[in-house]
Amino acid sequence: MTHHVDVHVGKRVRHRRWLIGMTQQQLAQQVGIKFQQIQKYETGANRISASRLWDIAEALDVPVSFFFEGLEETQKADSDKQSVPADLMGDKEALDLVRSYYAIPENQRRRLFELARVLSDVA
Repeated sequence: MTHHVDVHVGKRVRHRRWLIGMTQQQLAQQVGIKFQQIQKYETGANRISASRLWDIAEALDVPVSFFFEGLEETQKADSDKQSVPADLMGDKEALDLVRSYYAIPENQRRRLFELARVLSDVA
């Protein structure tokens, strides 16, 4: 069974990798492992050892502490059962939405934002 800390750390690895546009294969090559292992780390199926986490942090250009940021908030949110995921930017769909949103010209983006706000108020 997966441990919530391993799942959180895995999500943070995936989040950072997506942000910098790195594939699982590229990260695996930099760390010296197979990409399937990265998949297992990112889902929390496999626990990341301290030395491997260090290597991943170097490859992703973040401090090791990055992977533990928001852990307490995630636990609290899980217990509160919020409708918005605690690790919103760890969600691929949300990240793709944000990237697409900022690709829209500013005046259209502002109008889209207002539309989303109105729709969420009605929901």
